[in-house]
Amino acid sequence: MNHSGTPPLRIKKSEFEQRVSACRAMLAEQGLDAVIVNAGASLHYFAGIPWTPTERLVALVIPASGRPRMVCPHFEIGSLRECIMIDVDLLTWEEDVPPCNVALDAFLAGAKVGLDPEFSFRFVSGFKDARPDLRFGSAESVIDPMRARKSSSEIYLIQHAMSLTLRVHEAVFHALKPGLTASAIRRMIDEQHVAFGAPQGSYFCAVQFGAATAFPHGLAGDQILERDSLILIDTGCRIAGYHSDITRTYAFGSIPDLQAEIWAIEKEAQLAAFSAAEPGAPCHAVDDAARAVLEAHGLGPDYALPGLPHRTGHGVGLAIHEAPYLVRGNKTPLRAGHCGSIEPMIVFPNAFGIRLEDHFYMTEQGPEWFTRPAHDVRHPFG
Repeated sequence: MNHSGTPPLRIKKSEFEQRVSACRAMLAEQGLDAVIVNAGASLHYFAGIPWTPTERLVALVIPASGRPRMVCPHFEIGSLRECIMIDVDLLTWEEDVPPCNVALDAFLAGAKVGLDPEFSFRFVSGFKDARPDLRFGSAESVIDPMRARKSSSEIYLIQHAMSLTLRVHEAVFHALKPGLTASAIRRMIDEQHVAFGAPQGSYFCAVQFGAATAFPHGLAGDQILERDSLILIDTGCRIAGYHSDITRTYAFGSIPDLQAEIWAIEKEAQLAAFSAAEPGAPCHAVDDAARAVLEAHGLGPDYALPGLPHRTGHGVGLAIHEAPYLVRGNKTPLRAGHCGSIEPMIVFPNAFGIRLEDHFYMTEQGPEWFTRPAHDVRHPFG
């Protein structure tokens, strides 16, 4: 697949329409009369609307037959029309009207309605109170499998975001010097994301030195970079809503032999996990493969430390963490279009941690890396 050149600004209207049609087919298979999609990543997926969920109901009703219905505050019509990518009937509500009643008004008694699992309890209870004559359940079995298998357009956008963030990592690596604070490096990373083509800059950024690398999501405070330290940087951006998420851990100067040895084990575990991501293999096989490497080196077992304290990976797309999750017990078979991280972090409590994170996408033939794995602990970019 050719990922060079300027990415499309957004997914085409025809693809959004195909997603709605595919959703209808799944509704028929599962005996649902409709799903209601919450604002957030899933609304972006089905309708192209990048809307953050709030206490005001903004939702898409996809019925098994008939036109989709967009439910929103009346004063937001103009903003929604600017970004919606499918044809819908608009159902609006004023501030003194219970919005859940508006969303459900067209349903006949006894209809079975799947609710987006991302709805807050406020809305789930609101729907049930508004129409106790309806049968409500989770729409997870419809929404998650659809979003998990990416189209070629989605993979293209994720690839662009990943390639961009890898360039940022490398540029910052060459700009590091003693005395820089973690906050200064985060600002540098944000500026580099913008410079390389991510208009909103960094979506997130973690910069950790020394013992702070032992904490998967860092510690409070602003560290100062010193020579002969271990450094961990985890960052990403968004392109047309699709995320990148890459971690590099490496030596800034000299580091103890143990840290270099654990870095090599981390890379071995990452590559073993990648090799286990075969078409049709269960998601847990990827996690199993990483843990097998660690246990062979006397780490773990299971979630015991020193070792791997969390799952090996997660899906990525319009959310930075989404299905499928590469974790023990997940029997979901890997299929073409699945995308995920491989990051079997090794933690030595209160001492140091090593995390190498790259993502892959599944093809019919097997996994492909979005970004090349790190080279070695002192020269991560070769």
